[in-house]
Amino acid sequence: MNTIDTIRYGGTELHAGASARRGFVGRLTLVLRSAASQLDLMMQRRRGRLALMEMTDEQLKDIGISRCDAHREGIKAFWE
Repeated sequence: MNTIDTIRYGGTELHAGASARRGFVGRLTLVLRSAASQLDLMMQRRRGRLALMEMTDEQLKDIGISRCDAHREGIKAFWE
């Protein structure tokens, strides 16, 4: 049944509110999942930067990064 069909102005049934609540919960779930994904991405980035700072000069040379570049990248905040 369509939401528009369930609204009766003369009667006591108004089912649109229940449908709107389910929509809100769905949107809230989507927002929370998105926020969790973004937080996970930021934490992965931070772990990668910390690993970069722990590499030896030989390892950095293998991937083509100088110690200065590794340090500059490693001190960035996790949200950057």
